[in-house]
Amino acid sequence: MSKSKSRQAAKETRKQFETGVSSLYEKMQDGNEYSSILSATLKPNVNLLDDLVVGLKEIARVRGRTCIAYVGNVVKQVGESGIDSTDDLPFAEMVAKVGAAEKKVDVFLATNGGYAQQVSRFVHCLRSRFEEVDFLIPSFCMSAGTIFALSGDRIWMTPRACLGPIDPQVPNKEGRYVPLQALLVLVKELQKTGEDAMKKGGNVPWSAVRIIDSLDKKDLASAITATQYSTEMATEFLKNFKLGKWTIRKTSQQPVTPDYRHLRATEIATALASHDRWKSHGHGISRDVLWQEVNLQIDHPDDKLNRAMVRLWAVFHWFFDKTSALKVMASSENYRYFRYVQAQEIMLTPAKQGSEV
Repeated sequence: MSKSKSRQAAKETRKQFETGVSSLYEKMQDGNEYSSILSATLKPNVNLLDDLVVGLKEIARVRGRTCIAYVGNVVKQVGESGIDSTDDLPFAEMVAKVGAAEKKVDVFLATNGGYAQQVSRFVHCLRSRFEEVDFLIPSFCMSAGTIFALSGDRIWMTPRACLGPIDPQVPNKEGRYVPLQALLVLVKELQKTGEDAMKKGGNVPWSAVRIIDSLDKKDLASAITATQYSTEMATEFLKNFKLGKWTIRKTSQQPVTPDYRHLRATEIATALASHDRWKSHGHGISRDVLWQEVNLQIDHPDDKLNRAMVRLWAVFHWFFDKTSALKVMASSENYRYFRYVQAQEIMLTPAKQGSEV
């Protein structure tokens, strides 16, 4: 490198030290959380994961319990950011780092979805360790993420947060993910078309016959099986956890029997799994719709918790927007793990010497 280029580089570094910030929270403004940090630059050698842990510690302070985070990149498409089996070990390590005396935990959760089988392992990991698990939803929590949230005792959502339908998807021949239930809906529509034609003394339309013949029977079988799997898992989580402590029906003041609890859990899970109802797997379902139309009670954070959740999500949003990170697992106990594109896995130690990873 030439002397002139070296001097220019040194000048740029000094400028970054002078104008950069040590924490995004230095620039953040209430009510304008993300846009106030959008153009922020960090000083050299600043570890942004420190800010994420600071945000988690603030939530833990407000809530009086440990907060762990599983956050996939829902900001931009950069790779496979959903829940999968490679998350199993770091998630288990994160849970193991929580103090042995802790019986309650919060999960800060945002994800586009993933594999329900891995969600089942997450839930087992949490429930074998904690007596109470609450979920804090700051943004998108879709598909398998919704199933995960249904395993909580309570679900806290900010006004802009949403859950999503839990109808399963599979990749087609072109690699695009398609909702399996769409195949079932199509078959039912074609069946009705044929039955209507026969009632009128006609023949089944040739186009309907051709479409049915072109469908892969294995895909149809998978649609039925996968839908049952997702619905049954959601039903069990709701019955055992979300509705597990529900004892009195609000309107009638009648006791909640095991049969009634199972019925309500089934109704909620079936509604969330209905592709015919939501039309799109990516449809965001707000907390008001979840409560008023699906009968799924959602808790609204108070001002302190809402502020802490919104501020932390602004930092996560900045992190995903400015980097190629796929997902982050971190906790108020100083556990930090994140994964970049190309399966680069990095675990960073805290800045303070002697602190836990």
